[in-house]
Amino acid sequence: MKIAVIGTGYVGLVTGVVLADLGNDVICVDKDPEKIAMLSAGTPTIYEPGLEDLLKRAIANGFLTFSESVVDATAKSRVVFIAVGTPSAADGSPDLSAVEAVAKLIARGIDSYKVVVNKSTVPVGSGGFVSDIICSQGVGSDLFDVVSNPEFLREGSAISDTLHPDRIVIGATNRAAAAILQELYEPLQAPFILTDVASAELIKYASNAFLATKISFINAMSRICELTGGDIGAVSTGVGADARIGKHFLQAGLGWGGSCFPKDVSGLIKIAEGLGYDFDLLKAVTAINEDQTLHFVRRLEKKLGGLAGKTIGLLGLSFKPNTDDLRDAKSLVIIEAILKAGGSIRAHDPVAAELVQKIYPSVEMTGIYEVAEGADALVLVTEWNEYRQLDLARLGEKMKSRILFDGRRVYSSAAVKEAGFEYATIGS
Repeated sequence: MKIAVIGTGYVGLVTGVVLADLGNDVICVDKDPEKIAMLSAGTPTIYEPGLEDLLKRAIANGFLTFSESVVDATAKSRVVFIAVGTPSAADGSPDLSAVEAVAKLIARGIDSYKVVVNKSTVPVGSGGFVSDIICSQGVGSDLFDVVSNPEFLREGSAISDTLHPDRIVIGATNRAAAAILQELYEPLQAPFILTDVASAELIKYASNAFLATKISFINAMSRICELTGGDIGAVSTGVGADARIGKHFLQAGLGWGGSCFPKDVSGLIKIAEGLGYDFDLLKAVTAINEDQTLHFVRRLEKKLGGLAGKTIGLLGLSFKPNTDDLRDAKSLVIIEAILKAGGSIRAHDPVAAELVQKIYPSVEMTGIYEVAEGADALVLVTEWNEYRQLDLARLGEKMKSRILFDGRRVYSSAAVKEAGFEYATIGS
């Protein structure tokens, strides 16, 4: 099938590469000529495990090309995916300016029937929004259908998530348009959820908001554990063993971040507000999340008797392992708080160090063990696998004070204390 994917961010690039690897003729489009040049040469513009190999294979097999022209790509394709960014506007609502601009360009390339797919996370009503824009450019409504097909990718496992989805949601008013997408996705052998456009648009927001709620709930419980002497690990295990609840997204930590949860939670709050409903539950979820990281910093500050003049070593900077994404990364909150309090920072991250140094030039990027040199405390921020097997004794020998704050509950308290450290973690 001939496919156009407009936008080469995490969603667009991964979607395009995987569909090409499945044997479709795919054109990925981006307005940035430097990105197009890099991608055409087989160099990914994002870090994602397994992406580079798939990218190079799809290009070599002739199934994947890149272009700067939305119009040309649309004209050559049967299905056109819109996968551009929908960041939060200043008021928290989704910014659809990129979707609007792309829809106008898609209209210029429609010379025969097309299925236009909203892959971007867009608020309810966006199917009609895109349809109206295309019609406003003089395109007959019989020449296209707009379908909602939300993505459920996790950065760091996006390739696997695309190839092995839990479900494929297709929201359409025309069964023929839905059937075309079913044909496209048939090789994945995943369950289809066929529904109306509005419901499909809401499914994505509801899914992310619910997962964010689970995380904020267990983080709130971690605060109760800290006050009572309970163990949040045991609480999480006990609660997650209930089949009605499940164990996933019940790991207490520094809070949720990344590109999806923050903007989707705030987006759903604003969508509800526009409909006249005050979504107080999600407002509380957001407030808990915002305070979780700062609470951790306050504990560190109290332990050290202040942060002024102290050197803190940070292990991990990206918002989660296996990505270089810094969007709403908790490391940035921690760095800002330490620097503002007069402390200094040494840091390590396998892939995101250079990106952070561009934001905070005063942060010294080091090797994995050098991060402990002269440090008053170490803080584990991102649970990269590299950090799970560290020689804690070797780290301790380099430190001014053997204090370890584990923001992801990676280490065994007994093992850390055996290495001579004072240990603090979430929920205990």
